[in-house]
Amino acid sequence: MNEAKVLVVDDSAAMRALFADVLEQTRNIQVVGTAANAAEAREQIPLLRPNVVTLDVEMPGMSGIEFLEEIMTTNPLPVVMLSSLTQSGTETSLKAYELGAVECFPKPLKATPEQFNKTVGKLGKIVLAAANSNVRHRRAPVVTATDEKPFTWNGHFAAFAASMGGFDALATLLAGYPEKCPPTVITLNAEPALVQTFIAKLDGELRCSVRAAKDGAQLTPGHVYIASDPAKHAVFEPGSPPKLRLVERDLVDGARPSATLLFGTIARSGVPAVGAVLTGMGEDGAKGLKLMRDAGCHTFAQDRASATVAEAPAAAIAAGAVQHELALEALAEAALSACNQS
Repeated sequence: MNEAKVLVVDDSAAMRALFADVLEQTRNIQVVGTAANAAEAREQIPLLRPNVVTLDVEMPGMSGIEFLEEIMTTNPLPVVMLSSLTQSGTETSLKAYELGAVECFPKPLKATPEQFNKTVGKLGKIVLAAANSNVRHRRAPVVTATDEKPFTWNGHFAAFAASMGGFDALATLLAGYPEKCPPTVITLNAEPALVQTFIAKLDGELRCSVRAAKDGAQLTPGHVYIASDPAKHAVFEPGSPPKLRLVERDLVDGARPSATLLFGTIARSGVPAVGAVLTGMGEDGAKGLKLMRDAGCHTFAQDRASATVAEAPAAAIAAGAVQHELALEALAEAALSACNQS
């Protein structure tokens, strides 16, 4: 694992000091410098040679979004954006992902001390993962629907897991989904406010229906449900049709909602299904995907070379859970093919 060498860019001296202090306390992270604006950062990058930049969205002069676009165009580096989670903030964050940001981290401006410490404590893990990400090989996501191919559902359900880098991956994966797509459940470990904006965007641009996961939702063709509530797990309940249940339980493999729990309930139900672990941090999904494979389901992982963060796919492969490791476009085609009546 590479050490993270971070340049902190923020117009607030207090925020620069805060985030630099938090990051310096994390093992394998070194803050090599700070900058108050894009002009200072532009000068420091070639001198300090950071392998991660944390970048404030709102800065005087050139905005963080504008500077992000410059970085990704001229000298791609892993960038973690720091932003608010207002409605406009979530839309800006999605734009940042489209431009190439590895992650968008919410500034905990109105949090209690306990909430603040918990939220900021995640930043070190994110920055370290960013330093080991595949940003330089990243391709812009395909968000709009592609030409629809003939599809007749064969009774197979689909389940996917993603976390860091997941917005890009899922946008590309779902672009080829037909109007009557296989019933699909996705765990996306990301900020819920961002996920809600992402869901609305996909639902307006894709042929199928994309919704936030709701307890009791019937899993029928033409619908994709994305679970992101950090307080509840999403599980599969057999029936005619099967239902999605949201349950309160402790973290599973360090995650909630947990892909391992979702995959495991699908495996135990005995229904034909397709499962895949996409880009992300940690090991969530690996054990559950192995249960799906043992139950006779089709199992995939996004290939480690193209995943923004390869930790989760690598864990699934190491667990013996994966039948095929595929580039994202090939994975999307293979998953749909497994659900298509030939």
